[in-house]
Amino acid sequence: MVSSEAECTIGYTGSVLDKSQYSRRDLLRKAALGMIAVPFAPLLVRANRSRAFVEPARIPYKGSDDALLDEIERAAFDFFWSEAGSTTGLVKDRALLNGNDTHSVASIAATGFGLTGLSIGDARGYGKPADILERARRTLRFLWKELPNEHGFFYHFIDANTGERQWKCEISSIDTSLLLCGILTARQQFADPEVQDLATKIYERVDWVWMLNGSSAFSMGWHPESGFLESRWVHYCELMMIYLLALGSPTHPVPAETWKAWSRPTVKFRRIEYISGNDPLFTHQYSQAWFDFRGQRDEYADYFENSVKATKAHKQFCLSLHEEFPDYSDHLWGVSASDSAAGYQAWGGPPRLGKLDGSIVPCAAGGSLPFLYPDCVQVLRTIRERYRKAWGRYGYVDAFNPLTDWYNPDVIGIDVGITMLMAENQRSGFIWKTFMKNKEAQAGMERAGFKSTGVKTQLYTDH
Repeated sequence: MVSSEAECTIGYTGSVLDKSQYSRRDLLRKAALGMIAVPFAPLLVRANRSRAFVEPARIPYKGSDDALLDEIERAAFDFFWSEAGSTTGLVKDRALLNGNDTHSVASIAATGFGLTGLSIGDARGYGKPADILERARRTLRFLWKELPNEHGFFYHFIDANTGERQWKCEISSIDTSLLLCGILTARQQFADPEVQDLATKIYERVDWVWMLNGSSAFSMGWHPESGFLESRWVHYCELMMIYLLALGSPTHPVPAETWKAWSRPTVKFRRIEYISGNDPLFTHQYSQAWFDFRGQRDEYADYFENSVKATKAHKQFCLSLHEEFPDYSDHLWGVSASDSAAGYQAWGGPPRLGKLDGSIVPCAAGGSLPFLYPDCVQVLRTIRERYRKAWGRYGYVDAFNPLTDWYNPDVIGIDVGITMLMAENQRSGFIWKTFMKNKEAQAGMERAGFKSTGVKTQLYTDH
């Protein structure tokens, strides 16, 4: 078993750790090691888990699985539409499940998911086309003209209304990459000269070589007060998008050898062996939300099939904990980095990571829909049918614990986003088809050495 390294764990995404000096990955690594617990709301209550667990009665969801996924996507679109700065388009990092939210902190990662969500909403007719286009224009204008950047990279957390840096956070390489994936998706979806011009300018402004800081592996970020973070992206996780965007850049490309700068450790659980760090499940989801790895492999792996294996192993891992956490079952499982009753947690497995307590994180299954569809959609349906308090205006709560009756009052933008994007990819492949039209995405994969396997997994369930 390969142990986790600091360089590739993701950190806190919430909006309450005031003036943190840590990067998101550093902070979440500390949470996973039990060094900290990140509180996010004063109203959280630890309930008594001593009583025997009895699964709630089922109230059947009458729609089809596709109807459920469409409802999830509509709710996510509502979040991205309603919880963004009116003049900036910057999407809040988190918000209350049912709206009427007073948080003011946005994240560039949530904004990247939001721009992709606007593209989905435009294609699906979730809003008025002219209004959606104008929101995309407004967001890109602010990103190009007003949001502070360093060599094209953006601060992780910013004020949703002003763009001002929050909590002395870092200039983030991964969160900028998540934003860029949304920007490039919007460039392809909207046949609008201004959108396309702004998207191109923002992407081409990014100086990827600068973020290497003299190494072959990317730094996780930079602070104006102290310079580059010591942590680097050096083992398999959500990092693939950073390297592929940099390899495909027409203005500041990095050498092709950087693709070999990160390791690919393996994990084996119950005869399932796959590439993984000791990281939460989302690390097998994020890059795959935009880059279409189906039917492609480099000299090391077929990464789509690798995520299939990771999802299967994660389900089996959760089921192996049933005696300890009796809510975990064939139709209810899934843990990824999320809120908990004790604060923000980097938890999951295999191997066991963080202080697991029986909580369910809906985006664990939601973000893995294309990898293990029948199993994942069954989880989402079970939550709708048996845990009514886990659903609200913006979809599923970020996390809940059936053993203690704790329900998170919030949703988190990136967790809403990965569920929305992967639901759409499962239904139609829209994000893959749209994003991969970008010649830079194609060039990045070509420079990384991807070749066709001759077999491309077909998923689409929206007929």
